[in-house]
Parts: sequence; structure tokens; C-alpha cells
Amino acid sequence: MLRKLLFRQAPRAYRFLSTQSTLPLLSKCSVFSYCSSSRPEIPPSNSIEHLEDQPTNTISIDRSGLCSPPEHSHEPSSDSELVKHLKGIIKFRGGPISVAEYMEEVLTNPKAGFYINRDVFGAEGDFITSPEVSQMFGEMVGVWAMCLWEQMGQPKRVNLVELGPGRGTLMADLLRGASKFKNFTESLHIHMVECSPALQELQHQSLKCMDEENTSEGVDKRSLSTLAGTPVSWHATLEQVPFGLPTIIIAHEFYDALPVHQFQRGSRGWCEKMIDVTEDSSFHFVLSPQPTPATLYLMKRCKWAVPKEVEKLNQIEVCPKAMDLTSTLAKRIGVDGGGALIIDYGLNGVVSDSLQAIRKHKFVNILDNPGSADLSAYVDFASIKHSAQEASDDVSVHGPITQSQFLGSLGINFRVEALLQNCTDEQAEALRTGYWRLVGDGEAPFWEGPEEQVPIGMGTRYMAMAIVNKKQGIPIPFQ
Repeated sequence: MLRKLLFRQAPRAYRFLSTQSTLPLLSKCSVFSYCSSSRPEIPPSNSIEHLEDQPTNTISIDRSGLCSPPEHSHEPSSDSELVKHLKGIIKFRGGPISVAEYMEEVLTNPKAGFYINRDVFGAEGDFITSPEVSQMFGEMVGVWAMCLWEQMGQPKRVNLVELGPGRGTLMADLLRGASKFKNFTESLHIHMVECSPALQELQHQSLKCMDEENTSEGVDKRSLSTLAGTPVSWHATLEQVPFGLPTIIIAHEFYDALPVHQFQRGSRGWCEKMIDVTEDSSFHFVLSPQPTPATLYLMKRCKWAVPKEVEKLNQIEVCPKAMDLTSTLAKRIGVDGGGALIIDYGLNGVVSDSLQAIRKHKFVNILDNPGSADLSAYVDFASIKHSAQEASDDVSVHGPITQSQFLGSLGINFRVEALLQNCTDEQAEALRTGYWRLVGDGEAPFWEGPEEQVPIGMGTRYMAMAIVNKKQGIPIPFQ
């Protein structure tokens, strides 16, 4: 069946893309020595300052509107609305915000978040994702989903969920590739979990949807994709996706955008890095003088790690939302059946200091002009595994394996050979380039074009992990 699927679909047109609380448990963990309420010692890094004592009460900030009173000044301000909003939060709270809160505001603020009102993908955007590189990526993910569906016993109704679908390219290629397998496509109800209205519209176009009347609670939009005659619904959160059906979840380059908390080790122990405003009204890093609520997640992460793994690090990133999301996925899969596929760049271990900002395919300072660049961090796959295993005894976790291994085992080599038999020279060049970017390691050896456009392989930098219901056995290709 795999071979039949790989050779079935004709190539589509190609486009060349450039490469460009209080904490009562703290005393119980002997691993940690925490910052006292007195002024901590200044660390070696001169880019971070320590804070004097700050109030420990937390304040819930309503960020639904960008409303913060302006500074009393007769001089015009050049700050963007998002910058004013961030400074307003810090000023109103009387202290700094966490890196995670900064990251969440920058990316998903309802009015000025990076992802909310623009198309940030592709050669003309700020970064390129695997589905934008080649149709083969979405097709291979479709092969994986179909194989899992068969292991599930070919249920008549299945929820197919994609988290953060971007332009909808992956799902569109998946449906095109699987369109001849009617038993599979007719079982699907697609659920796109997307908070950006602008991207929802792009996804609607990519899936060639026709709208239909729908008044279901929690569903923003329901349509029918003409690519495979499949119903499609949009939701702002995963919790809005209906329960009670076997569910296949795809999370491609989704975890890396979840907000991370950063901790730095000093002579007094681990302190959380925070973001404050200097006297000249610019953003800078400071260290919390005492434990923060996120320290509980740091404790949990270090509990899962080998002691030597933590001892050698001076900085650690933890992603509470990734842990909580994984727990939610695992519980749903454990009860309803199905599985989740997570593909992202990251490490199979504790992540140190990986947060980065990308604007127009170039790295920039993460505090520079917030809202104008994408923020992302390495995914801690070991943390995902432990989170899933703790959440449900009814799921099993497989991987991570490299993206190259994942795609290769699913038959991408056969697929590229089939596509090369029926394409123009220009399409063949795009196919070879796309193939290398998906499975290669480093610079492509065959490249003869401009040096600044040499394809860089993502085959070993990206990894794949699966969480599935134990009743279904080991999923392909993790055997």
C-alpha cells in the first residue's frame, strides 16, 4: 500500500525558496539552592542585572487590548503599540516579566502579535518550514497518518487535528496525496487549531474550502475541502476540538513557538531570567531575587534528568506549556485512541540557552523591536516523553528519530524518483533541492547556484516523536 501511495500522485507546480504560588516543596529538593531575598551576587554575564526585592504577589493582566497610559512627556514616542503594551505591563506590575510572558505577548498578542495579522512563512516571509520546501513532506506525513489509521482498525470517523497549521500547506499536500484512498479520507474530520485570523484565511484558501452554515459552540468556522471532500473546522484552542472520536494529531514546528522560562545558575542557586525596562526605556535582562512559580517546572525537569546532565549547565530552559500540552494530548489519546506526531528542531535532553529571534531569514536580538521577529526555542523531546508517560498509562512514546530517518523509512526516496520521471528540468532542480533540505545534513554537495542560496539540510537538525495509544502497537516507522 505504501508504494501504491508514493507513486499515485502527480507533482504539483514547484516554487524555488531561498534558504534564508509560594513554593512549599522547594526545601524538599536537595538539587537546588535558591536565591535568597537578599541581593544576589551578580553573574559573569554583563548583559543581566539582579533585582532588589520585589513583591511576590502575581497580578493577572488583561492583554485583550493594547491599552497602557502614555508616559508624561512632550516628546513624541516612536515605540510601537506592542512595545508600549509591554512597558505598561512592567510599569503597572512594578517589576519585570518572565521571558515566557514576553515571548507569548510578542507572538500571540491579539492585536499586535507576530503571528496574528500577517503571513510569516515562505521565501517572502521570515522563515521557511518543511511543507513550504516540498510537497513530499506533507505526503509523507499523510502516509504516516494513514498507516496509523490502519493500525487503529480503520475507524469510520476520525478527528485529524493540526496544531499551528501555518498556511495550511502540509494539510493540503496530505489530502492531495491521500485523495485516492477514499475509505481514509471519508473517515476524516479535519480540525485546524489556529489563533490567527490572517492564517485561518490562508489555510481556507490552501485547502480550497467551500463554507457551510454552522452554529456549533466553539467552532469559529466550518467548511468542506474540495481537495478530498473532507469537512474542516477551525478552533482557537485544542480544547475546542470535540472529544469522543479517535484522534490523529500533527504538531509540526508548533512546540518550538511555545513560551519558555529561562533560568541561570548563580552562587546562590537557580534564578529565573526576567525582562525589565532600563532608565533609558530599553528592554534588558535581570534575575529574579527569589523563586518564581515556574521554578516548580524547573524542579520537575531536573528530576527527570541525569544529575550530571544538569551539573554541567549554567542555564536551563523549561517550557511549562509544552509539558501541559503533552499531558493533554496523552490523556486524550489514552481515552479516545489515536496518536500524535511531533516534528520539530530540538534536543533529546535538557535545553540550555536556545531562544532565538528570526527576521527575514536572519538572526536578530530577541529584545530588538518586539513583534517584528519570530521567537522560537529548541524543543526538549525528553521532557515531552516524560510528560506523556506521567499523564497516561495507556499511551506509549516512540522516538525521537531524525527527520531524515522518519521520511526515509516512509519512502520519500521512492517518491522523489517517481516525481522526477514526469517533470521539467526546472521542477527536477526544485525537487532535488527540496529533497536535500528535508533529509540532507549540511550544505548540498550538488549545488552550482549562488553561494548565498545553497540548500541547507534539515535532516538531522529536526526530529520526530510519536505518542500513541498502546492498543495500536508501535507506529510506523518507529519499529
